[in-house]
Order: sequence, then C-alpha cells, then structure tokens
Amino acid sequence: MENVPKKTIGLIGLGAMGRGMAESLRRGGHEVHVCDVRHEAAKSFAQGGGVAHETPAQLAAQCAVVISVVVNADQTEQVLFGEGGAAQAMKKGSVFVMCSTVTPTWSVNLEQRLAEMGILYLDAPISGGAAKANQGQITMMTAGSPKAYEVCNDALDAMAGKVYRLGDKAGAGSKVKVINQLLAGVHIAAAAEAMALGIREGVDPESLYEVITHSAGNSWMFENRMPHVLASDYTPLSAVDIFVKDLGLVLDMARTTKFPLPLSSTAHQMFMQASSAGYAKEDDSAVIKIFPGIDLPKSKSK
Repeated sequence: MENVPKKTIGLIGLGAMGRGMAESLRRGGHEVHVCDVRHEAAKSFAQGGGVAHETPAQLAAQCAVVISVVVNADQTEQVLFGEGGAAQAMKKGSVFVMCSTVTPTWSVNLEQRLAEMGILYLDAPISGGAAKANQGQITMMTAGSPKAYEVCNDALDAMAGKVYRLGDKAGAGSKVKVINQLLAGVHIAAAAEAMALGIREGVDPESLYEVITHSAGNSWMFENRMPHVLASDYTPLSAVDIFVKDLGLVLDMARTTKFPLPLSSTAHQMFMQASSAGYAKEDDSAVIKIFPGIDLPKSKSK
C-alpha cells in the first residue's frame, strides 16, 4: 500500500444496508469515509464520526478498502468508472469490495479489469436486511484472492456475522447470491399467494399468520413479509422492482446452460405483473396486490 492506513475504510452507498454497514465499521474502530449520491446522507453519517466525500474518487484516494453497496452492476460501473469514479483514484494494492447482486460473468470481468489497474477485488454480495446490517450481522458471500482478503479481513469481520469464502477468484460469491435470490423471490411470491388464498376463503388474516408461523408451512419470508400485508404498510424495505431485477438475473444465469427454472419463471412474472400494475417502488410484499377479488387488510393507522 502507498501510505494508506489499513483501518481507513471507504463505503459508497448509504441505503438501507449501506448505512448500517458503515455504522458497524465505525463501531469496529475503523476510520470510515462515506459517499452517496444523496450528499446529505453522507454528511449526516459523518456527524457521528467519519468523513463525508462528494465523489467516489475523493473517497478512494484516502482508503485501503473501498466497499460499494449500490443496487446493481450499472450503478457499480458508475461508482468505479463514471465521472469522479473511484477506480482512477484507488491506489495499487487497495481492494474494491463489490456487494451488489450481479451476474457472475460481470463480476468475473470486473475482477480482470481492476487487476489490470493493480486493484484487488472481492466478489462479496450480501444478505440479511437493514436490521442485521445495523447489528454487524449480515451474511457475506465472498470470493477473491488471498491478497484481497488479507487487506480487508478486518472490515469484513466488523460488518458481518458470517463471511463465507467460496473461492479464490470472482464469480462464486455472485453465483451463490443469485441462488439465494431465487429462493427469496419464490418464497415471497408463495407467501403472498398463500395469504391471498386465505383471505379469499374468508380466513382471518391475523389468525392465518399466527397458525402458519407455528406450522411446517412457515418460511422466513412468510414470517418477515406478511406482517407488512397485515399492517397494509408497503413502505419499501426491499421493493418489487428489486425482485424483477434479481429473478431476472436468476433466469439469465440458468439460460446460459439451458437449465429449466419453472418456479423462478412464475415468480418473476408475478413481480413483473405487480410492477406494471403500479407497485414497482412498493415493498416486495405488494406482489399480493396482483390477486383479484380479495379484500386486503387496511392500515391500522387509518
């Protein structure tokens, strides 16, 4: 490294997950530099300790590790190679940690592109939600070179309860995350379908939730998402369009090897239907709104 303290960590993207990850790094004793397209979000974080930057390049010039917690590959490209991008300012031997859900082939290619610039790379998609991010207990599905891990191990430990090392080169982390999203999307769609059927059949939704969450048919997604439906609160913690994107990635990965995914295809169509019906930016549990003829619970605040 070129005179950059190992404890100096940069994080780009202070959304639902990124803000909690940055807080966990700060609690872990790191000097945390942050950047977000919403400059006020970065300034707000820095008020509690840390440094806010207006561009990824400004941040990257100061940091041994740059963690990107943005939505997709396009945004990651902008973070790295757009105007004021991080790649131009990162020092040789520093590490770029990519936490987005992307196609594995894109992640492999990014590792190669950064290597040509002397930058190490960690393919490191994340899971767990905002609550676990705030607690430093997310799951990270990682793959990368031993040198990359050596530089960023302390940062990973501060942010995650579980850090899975899945290979010594990029791709494996993103493959496992895509498969996780297959299950997450299918489970949300199935949970919505089950709740919709119960409501249509005249079952009290609260009672149905109570029974299912104590029975063999329960899933983490049913237990976590159906309270949003019961409260008629579709404030997006993870939006419908996230699963339009992620299940699209699932199908794209399988299509390259002509692998059939009938459940994933159906779930993808359900989220597509919800998105086109006007629920794109609502919580992903709003996929239940595609079912006709059901009287969904009304907000308790009304």
